[in-house]
Amino acid sequence: MKENSFQNIRSSSKIGKFGIILLILALWILSVVLVLRVFGKLPQNTGQNTSTREINRVVDEESVVIDVVEKVSPSVVSIAVKDRVTIDFFGTPQKREGESGIGTGFVVSEDGLIMTNKHVVGEGNQKYVAIIRDNEGSEKRYDVVEINRDPFNDLAIVKVDASGLKPLELGDSDHLKVGQKVVAFGNALGRFENTVTSGVVSGLGRGVSPYDPSTGTTETLDDLIQTDAAINPGNSGGPLVNTTGQVIGINTATASADNIGFAIKINVAKQLLEEFRGSGGKISRPFLGVRYSHVSRDVALLNDVPAGELVRDVVDGSAADRGGIEVGDIIVEFDGQKLDEESQLTDIIRSKKVSDSVRVRVFRDKKTLDFTVVLGEAPNE
Repeated sequence: MKENSFQNIRSSSKIGKFGIILLILALWILSVVLVLRVFGKLPQNTGQNTSTREINRVVDEESVVIDVVEKVSPSVVSIAVKDRVTIDFFGTPQKREGESGIGTGFVVSEDGLIMTNKHVVGEGNQKYVAIIRDNEGSEKRYDVVEINRDPFNDLAIVKVDASGLKPLELGDSDHLKVGQKVVAFGNALGRFENTVTSGVVSGLGRGVSPYDPSTGTTETLDDLIQTDAAINPGNSGGPLVNTTGQVIGINTATASADNIGFAIKINVAKQLLEEFRGSGGKISRPFLGVRYSHVSRDVALLNDVPAGELVRDVVDGSAADRGGIEVGDIIVEFDGQKLDEESQLTDIIRSKKVSDSVRVRVFRDKKTLDFTVVLGEAPNE
């Protein structure tokens, strides 16, 4: 009996030792698993891991936009009209006291150069003010002392008396990709300063003809960036930036549909800025001095005239006026190039320089005439 009891005790002791060994082994395996998971060697719980990854992705995307906003906002400029002058029904100028927001711009140099759209500062009889706010909400106001407009593109460079401004970094719009994430800044509706919207590049190489209420005309804009980032009236001239805060476009137009906005490629503005600085602070563009309508091939055949550009107006004292071009002429060739849908007059003039001598062939009274004109300089308006 005692022997059996002794054997039972020995058996219990062996089982206890074996249990302790199993427990130690289990703890060791658990420790190894935890370490491997911590260092990413083993997958986490599937449901929990998917949720965590999704949360991290959203947080990362939000952080990118927030970082861009903090970086770019101090360089975004709200442009307003100071004491706007309007004309009443009887043609009498009426002055409205105060400021009214009309558009946006952004700083491109420490000494006060601001890039915007031409149509934002297109009214020559108005006084403009530039308003810059920092991330803390304090603002500085500067009177616009100089406006330089590009007659070929919806762009303008304005100057304020300031120093120590924070210019934005200009990116490269030649390597954009559809689907690329972008952030747009602007003075939405002329009232909501530094409005931020985000989206993607929806398309490239777009062309539109927006209406400019300041001049009552439409201007054809080509090779634009299309984006679904909301661009509202007042956003014009504001920067469209990538996720690193580089400007890749300038907001310029909206379509009569939701989620369709357009921006001028920043490389166009970079070239303008380079030429502006190289010419000592002046935008110099060649100027023929005619207003015209295109005569298509179909219209030309119906009216027994050649295709080309029908001159509707000639600016007094311009290159066209001095060269002998008259209202009613159809310009059929310019510098040896026939004018049609593929070769347009404006594009050819853009490729020239001020003072270039150009041969112009016109159709007048059923005759073809050749003239030589010396291109002038486009007025800053």
